[in-house]
Amino acid sequence: MPIHDDQITCDSCFIRSHSLFRHLTDEEFQHISLNKITESYKRGSIIYQEGNRMKGFFCVHSGIIKIYKTGFDGKEQIIRFAKTGDIIGYRSVLNNEPACTTSEVIADCVVCHISSNTLFNLVKNNGNFALELMQLTCVELGEANSYITDIAQKTVRERLAEVLLHLKDEFKIDSAGYLNILLTREELANIVGTATESVIRLLSEFKQDQLIAVNGRKIKILDEQGLHRISNL
Repeated sequence: MPIHDDQITCDSCFIRSHSLFRHLTDEEFQHISLNKITESYKRGSIIYQEGNRMKGFFCVHSGIIKIYKTGFDGKEQIIRFAKTGDIIGYRSVLNNEPACTTSEVIADCVVCHISSNTLFNLVKNNGNFALELMQLTCVELGEANSYITDIAQKTVRERLAEVLLHLKDEFKIDSAGYLNILLTREELANIVGTATESVIRLLSEFKQDQLIAVNGRKIKILDEQGLHRISNL
């Protein structure tokens, strides 16, 4: 269950200055600040589920959320991750359709829920906000197209190498050099689009080839150029 958190205000949120919210007027921002609902979620919590009716969208204040679709066999296909400053669930709101994905917390997070009416009013009345939202949608569509191409044309080995490089670019590394995201082997397989056993085998091969170091769920990239060659980026 989410925990309501009213300590976070929009005025003090650093996301305001570097996301699409930077286009908002003081009045628009004040409206969001007064009407949003801020909640904290633990790892494993579901924020919204595929098929649910969306009453608004979410802005991620902190933490990491995986966005995935569920196949007919119950297997997850991870579409992307959302982290600090990202917004999720907005496309289903704009299309007035049930959620087409599920969002699950993989690192404890705080999110702000913003109503559908607020989103529609911003799109109608703030051209800069609407334009950046459209550009964000295009970026996500481009990423989806690239993923479809990779699934069709690349081997599992190539895709895993590419995923590891992408995770480093997106989440950076900690002070010890490990990726700033902890994923289970099953979650890695659900990104790559393969069986868990295949990911376990390939991670072992990458480790033997001194491309990566592994410590439980923690992964360190040792040879970035080697992974680039494998991934055919």
